Amino acid sequence: MDGNLSPSAPPALREYYRILSEGPEAYGDGSTLRPLLSERLDFTGAMAGHRPDATESFLQGVSGFIATVEGLDILREVHDESSSAVLYDAAMPGGNVRFAEFFTFDGAGLINTLHVHYDGADYLAKGGR
Repeated sequence: MDGNLSPSAPPALREYYRILSEGPEAYGDGSTLRPLLSERLDFTGAMAGHRPDATESFLQGVSGFIATVEGLDILREVHDESSSAVLYDAAMPGGNVRFAEFFTFDGAGLINTLHVHYDGADYLAKGGR
């Protein structure tokens, strides 16, 4: 699957998953993803830990994910007026890795917080970087 979310998803989130699924050439230096993130993205991830001001480091880190992911299969998504949750399988060179991502959005509709849950060891074992 191509990482497309339903029309009920916030526009920034639909664009976020489109970018994640289009590969490193489309991602480039992150300039396509940058406008979707708040100036002070609050990020928590299995390998990065909690980073309260992570916009720039997130842009660098997500490039490794984009370089190795072969596809996204969106399994479930839930949205309300200020937050979303997305469960998906990422096809990696060594097999699928399941991710759960939880988002909040600022008043302008930008991604303000992102909490990613996944098995870091499994991700690395299956070719993630």
